[in-house]
Amino acid sequence: MGVLDIVSAGVITGDSVKKLFDYAQEHKFAIPAINCTSSSTVNAALEAARDQKTPLIIQFSNGGAAFYAGKGIDNKNQQASILGSIAGAYHVRAVAKHYGVPVVLHSDHCARELLPWLDGMLAADEAYFKEHGEPLFSSHMIDLSADPKEENIRITKEYFERCAPMKLWLEMEIGITGGEEDGVNNESADKDMLYTPSEDVYEVYQALAPIAPYFSIAAAFGNVHGVYKPGNVVLRPELLEQHQQYVRKHAELDSKFPLYLVFHGGSGSTKEEISTAVGYGVVKMNVDTDTQFAYLAGVRDFVLEHKDRLLQQVGDLSKGENDDTPNKKYYDPRNWIRHGEKTMYKRVQEANSDLGNVNTL
Repeated sequence: MGVLDIVSAGVITGDSVKKLFDYAQEHKFAIPAINCTSSSTVNAALEAARDQKTPLIIQFSNGGAAFYAGKGIDNKNQQASILGSIAGAYHVRAVAKHYGVPVVLHSDHCARELLPWLDGMLAADEAYFKEHGEPLFSSHMIDLSADPKEENIRITKEYFERCAPMKLWLEMEIGITGGEEDGVNNESADKDMLYTPSEDVYEVYQALAPIAPYFSIAAAFGNVHGVYKPGNVVLRPELLEQHQQYVRKHAELDSKFPLYLVFHGGSGSTKEEISTAVGYGVVKMNVDTDTQFAYLAGVRDFVLEHKDRLLQQVGDLSKGENDDTPNKKYYDPRNWIRHGEKTMYKRVQEANSDLGNVNTL
């Protein structure tokens, strides 16, 4: 039995996402959430999942979504980010099923000042739901972790009440992910904020669980966005086990994993840290920094290898004036972009391997 025995290929929503996460926890694997900024990066991630026979999470950040729409569109009132997210969602829905893998379609960190972006996506979800009986996206993330805890939970609950009738998943963050990503900078955050107490996690559970089961929690355990020198980041994944135990005890539940947990700042983490977190009920790990660098590596290496042909349309500079061979096959974007896709493909597969998510279909 595998994932495709319980959910279908293509974008999945609602109860199908729950079945996937339950199956992942039972079989001790998690799913990488790959931040994408273009159809090229989406396709590379899908290709990697197809060839490794795995489910996948594709997500768009606020800045990544604006880039997807095009840098020529003004992002006043989050217009470009809304358009880019929706365009990306329709692209994923159009092609995912043809790759033969289940896909959770997600939007990444949405801080308080970005809430108009989330509102715009939710409006698109509601319109899609009215026509198709399911939301456009599988899930969204609201991240009010920089706000007072009470405000974070109160506003998150309000948004979850809007999501629940569509069985639209909502991921929230309690405690802060350090570092900087996509314009959200927590590099100067209080170190204590990087480790979420179990009591805070339980407060989130108490607020959301009575509404619907379609929520996940990114509880901080020292996570930091980006890649840093060894020793600069101290992860404590054992806190995740404590959260599960605390909620199980106080909510009087029998389930080993009453929480669907999310691992932020996965880039640069050790394989042991990742494996430990998965063992404590993590179902999703964000990967962005490493896949960005991997995509660059393919393009960079191609350009450096063929620089004498890429500086002009005809001829090889290293051969002088005697070479009049056209260079179109070198500078055609379909060539050098494909090299970026190939190296990103490998890094997505590495993330799958780290998470135990190989041949799970």
